[in-house]
Amino acid sequence: MELTVIGHWGAYPEKNEATSGYLIEHQGRKILLDCGSGVLSGLQNYVMLEDLDAVFITHLHADHIADMYSLEFATLILMQIGKRALPLDIYVYCQDLTKLDFCYPEYVNVHPIDLQRTVAIGEMTFTFAENVHDVPSCAVKVNSEDGKCLVYSGDTGYCQSIVEFSRGSDVLVLESSFYNIQKGLNNGHLTAGEAGEIAAIAQTGQLILTHLPHYGDHNQLVVEASSHYDRQIQLAYCGMKLTI
Repeated sequence: MELTVIGHWGAYPEKNEATSGYLIEHQGRKILLDCGSGVLSGLQNYVMLEDLDAVFITHLHADHIADMYSLEFATLILMQIGKRALPLDIYVYCQDLTKLDFCYPEYVNVHPIDLQRTVAIGEMTFTFAENVHDVPSCAVKVNSEDGKCLVYSGDTGYCQSIVEFSRGSDVLVLESSFYNIQKGLNNGHLTAGEAGEIAAIAQTGQLILTHLPHYGDHNQLVVEASSHYDRQIQLAYCGMKLTI
């Protein structure tokens, strides 16, 4: 599997960058995890929109879904001009799909994410786990047929669920919204130290810190995570590529 980080910021995108968006490619399939602000523009540096197979939305905060409706319009246009053959599958974790603002069901197939069900796309399977957050939010696990595993946390506070869900993964893309000194300020997000602790207990192969704050020295996040986790730690950045 190939991972490309399209966007990694929390809250809002820095200049010419994007909030949450992660492209997964394997055996010709192209899947987007989250579609935050700035993601749709950045995504086109790596894949043609007509080639996108599916999108998974972990929760409904704007920094994870802001560009989703623009992608719906792009799909409409691409199908109307003959560049795209099939509607786009969009999987969303929320309580009520009818409250979403999708307008064109003939161009996008919107599905609820069910924590008890596995979604198969090509040679990949996608499973899900509940997070601790202030709105319904889920983590996503991607397994390939060759035994590789990536876990993307979405937004979450510290909980046993994300520890168990991440156990034994090759790559853990884990939110790190706060520095250790801010621990306890928001139970719906992780500090860097908590991210490192989760990675260590889960015995993941490597840790990617993402959903980064807009202040402070990000290298300090690595230092704080490494106090618990002694394997490879990287800071996510827009355009980051990783083979799993």
